[in-house]
Amino acid sequence: MNVLFTSAEVYPFAKVGGLADVVGSLPNALRNIGIDARVIMPGYGFIDHEKYNISLLFSFTFNHTEGSSEVKIYTTIYQGVPIYFVQVWPYFGDDSEVYTDWHWDSPRFIFYNQLVLAAAWELKQRLGWFPQVFHVNDWHTALVPFLIAENRHLREWSTVATVLTIHNLAYQGSDLGGWMWKAGIPERNHPDLIYQNLTDNMLAIGIAYSDIVTTVSSRYAIEIQYPNMGYGLDSMIRTRVADLYGILNGIDVEKWDPAIDPHIVSNYNVENFAEKRIANKHHLQEYVGLPTKEKTPVIGIVSRLVWQKGFDLAIPALRWLLTSYDVQLVVLGTGEAEVENAFVQLANDFSWKAKSLMEYDAAFAQQIYAGCDLFLMPSKFEPCGIGQMMSMRYGSLPVVRETGGLADTVDNYDNGNGERGTGFVFSWEEPQAIFGTLEWAIQTYENRPEAWQRMQRNAMSGDFSWTQSAHRYEDLYKRIADKRGG
Repeated sequence: MNVLFTSAEVYPFAKVGGLADVVGSLPNALRNIGIDARVIMPGYGFIDHEKYNISLLFSFTFNHTEGSSEVKIYTTIYQGVPIYFVQVWPYFGDDSEVYTDWHWDSPRFIFYNQLVLAAAWELKQRLGWFPQVFHVNDWHTALVPFLIAENRHLREWSTVATVLTIHNLAYQGSDLGGWMWKAGIPERNHPDLIYQNLTDNMLAIGIAYSDIVTTVSSRYAIEIQYPNMGYGLDSMIRTRVADLYGILNGIDVEKWDPAIDPHIVSNYNVENFAEKRIANKHHLQEYVGLPTKEKTPVIGIVSRLVWQKGFDLAIPALRWLLTSYDVQLVVLGTGEAEVENAFVQLANDFSWKAKSLMEYDAAFAQQIYAGCDLFLMPSKFEPCGIGQMMSMRYGSLPVVRETGGLADTVDNYDNGNGERGTGFVFSWEEPQAIFGTLEWAIQTYENRPEAWQRMQRNAMSGDFSWTQSAHRYEDLYKRIADKRGG
């Protein structure tokens, strides 16, 4: 089974959000179970060719509506997965960022979708390798299923199957009809697109034309069928409900392992964390300039600081908490200026117990996971989420809202002596709910140490690997490939 992933982001080459982590990990898991999974992505100018041993594979001429372009395909092997990088002037090669603005990203990602098909054909001609399944991700690559459908009259494309994974329905690539017309994209005559006036929406086009649509958690697959989380595409999603699957993301458990993580000062596992993990807490406190207090609970945040993550609601709750309790707060992330400024102000107002670092530092993120006691993730919606899995893997108990992948992965504390619980869960989108749940967690930390350690043990023992999810994708690939005759 040959599967070609395509995405705007792929870890470690280009990362903005969780999309990069998924496409950077899932193909490797698929190869481990016998699927020849490969990845094609834009060859952004900031990617370090020397660092990742990237070399030129071949060049070809791509003819399009505005002339012809010389396309260069570079390649490397990362964790056993062949990665192909597409460079073409002016869109990919000199760029310094993954995403820019609507006026630039619209034409370049439309063009990239066309290039994916052309590059795949060149791989067939030059290497003898051709995908049976194209696995596309989010709006940036959602035209690929449509373009394949337009080529099904050709024998070579007639059996190719397509899967679209929606990582975040809020980002859709909408109102791009003019750009698509300029790029020579054929009319989208699908009746559901026409009826719902979505022929200019790239994600909607992908939903309409893909053989299978997946989301990154079971709960999110249900939530996006309703208006409050459908962002105008809920009715479109409901037309595909028979082909809609929620498959939970995983993490690279071999890489993200507190027993061997080189970025933390004291390695530990589920058997010895009670004795060894505390050194990481002390190091975290010292590193950010907080008093070294073993008994004071530390709340960690590692996140994009945006409205989706619920921080506009969390900041008032944290302010109340810092006023009322002996707690510490460490925040790491970047995002919307208003949210960043609010966290900076919070750290200034409570400088002896709160620190905010407005940056992205992967190594320091690991120190937070390993050193904090609680990990706050109060998202308004969360298709899957990786932060809560990382925190549980490292023995930090998550405080999350009951939504999307957070609901699917965090088992709420049973508030007693039973065996349940890997974190603390609330439902309502309001500061009081966040404050009350943090208060409950802190009181548990202070008064129920045995229950706390039991939850840590439960959390660290969870299966966050890609293995189960990879087998589910394997089943889907085989089913649709067989259906297409590939």
